[in-house]
Parts: sequence; structure tokens; C-alpha cells
Amino acid sequence: MARVLIAGATGYLGGFLLAEAKERGHEVRALTRSEHQLSGASASIDEVFVGEVTKPATLVGIAKDVDVVISAIGITRQKDGLTYEDVDYQGNANLLREAVKSGVRKFVYVSVLHPEKMASLKVVQAKERFVRELQMSGIDHTVIRPNGYFSDMLAYLKMAKSGRAFVFGRGEFLINPISGRDVAAKCVDAIDLDDPEISFGGPATITHREIAQQAFDALGTKSKVTCIPVPFAKALLWLVRKLTPTTVYGPLEFSLTVITTDMVGPAYGKDSLGDFFHDEVARKHI
Repeated sequence: MARVLIAGATGYLGGFLLAEAKERGHEVRALTRSEHQLSGASASIDEVFVGEVTKPATLVGIAKDVDVVISAIGITRQKDGLTYEDVDYQGNANLLREAVKSGVRKFVYVSVLHPEKMASLKVVQAKERFVRELQMSGIDHTVIRPNGYFSDMLAYLKMAKSGRAFVFGRGEFLINPISGRDVAAKCVDAIDLDDPEISFGGPATITHREIAQQAFDALGTKSKVTCIPVPFAKALLWLVRKLTPTTVYGPLEFSLTVITTDMVGPAYGKDSLGDFFHDEVARKHI
């Protein structure tokens, strides 16, 4: 069994990574900015390291006696004055330097599926800049490239609850979203795999209109879907880029690009999006 450092432990994927690594018998060290943020996951953690990836001085010794680093470090919404370059690139680069210094044998990094389709996006540029640095570092590594998470699809459940869902085009763009649990399983698999890169999505490929329908089904309400022309989305994105800073348009440009592009990866995993929606409704999270 390996001694594994989980970075990004407090995020959506991080909780699944902690549980998966611990369940497989690994010794787990979790990086967090505040120890109380991990109180609910204490059963999956052997050691907590308090530090911030954007502050290298706080990371000294983080990888000591660690065999494998799994990093899910990244931001979806830029805040506290931090940019994608600060976190997705530089934060991971700071972590990588500590890993190399401490002799970590492998670094597993979670990036995005099909970066070539989104090369103009700020968040993708930052992530892929780090990927290049990881590839040149000399450390054994695996870049994990999952499709959109089930948690990203909650936007459809929220729209359905409001009574109407919106899709671009005719809602025909394809995607095979994947659960955080299935992504975590692949990340932990990578500890013992030789693949430098693994791309995948969930087990079922569906259209965005079908995702909206599953959301209405979970709520038990009548489906009402409005189609928005794709040129309108592109015009909106152009306008937002011109009039707002990256802290505003960064998340929007990523979302609009993903939902107006076919995003399909090799099928993997067991979890169902429909079951996820039903579980969210049952827990009254929506």
C-alpha cells in the first residue's frame, strides 16, 4: 500500500478521493487550508497537512515520506484575487516542486477532457501549462482527463425545479458525464498504472436535452425545454469577454464551450446520472 497525499481534498472530487484511497488500504495525507474543513472526512484521513498551494512557504515538507501525490487542485470560480494561473498552474507547480524535492515516485493530476477543443479558454490554458511542466519534470506521472462531473449537471436540476430548462441549439450536443466516485476510482487506479494520460467519461452518452428530461423525471414534473440558438451563445460570450474581467467570464466561457460542443470520452464507470438526480431530490439538496 502507498502513502498518498490528496491535494484538493475539500473539493467535490476530493471527498471521493479520500474515501477511495482509504478504502483500498492506502495511508492518506490530506492537504487543506483549514483543518476544520475536513472534519466530516476524518475517518478517511491518517494525517492532515495545513497549507496553501499559492503560498510555497506553507508547503515545505508536505511530500515528505509520500509515495504518490494525487492533485485535484483547481478553481471553478476565481475569487480572493486569485486567477487560474495562480491556482491551476502555479499552485500545482508549487506542489510538484515539493514532490520532486521529496522523491515522490508518482504524481497523478486531474485536468480536463479534450483540451484541444478548448485551447482558447483561460482555465484550460492554465491546466495544460501545468501538464507540460509535469511532463518535463522527470517524475512518473498520469494525467487524468475526465468528462464533466455529475455535480456540474445539477444546473439542469435547478432549472427543472424552476419549471423550465434551457438548452443550446436543439439540445443535441453529446456528453457522457461521470460521477466523482468513478473519477476517484480511476485516479487511485493510476497509482499502479503506467499510462501517462487517461481520458474517459461516464458509462452513458446522452444529449443535453436528455439530461434536462432526466432532471424533470427526478422531480416528477412535466418537461418544459426552451432552445437557445448557438450563435446567441457565441455572441454572448464575445460580449462578456469584452466587457468583464476573467474573474467573471472565465467560468462562463468554460460552461458555454462545453455545452455547445460534443464532449465524449471512452466509457467508464458504473454510476447513473438519473440515479444521481433522484438521490439529490430525495436528500432535498435541490
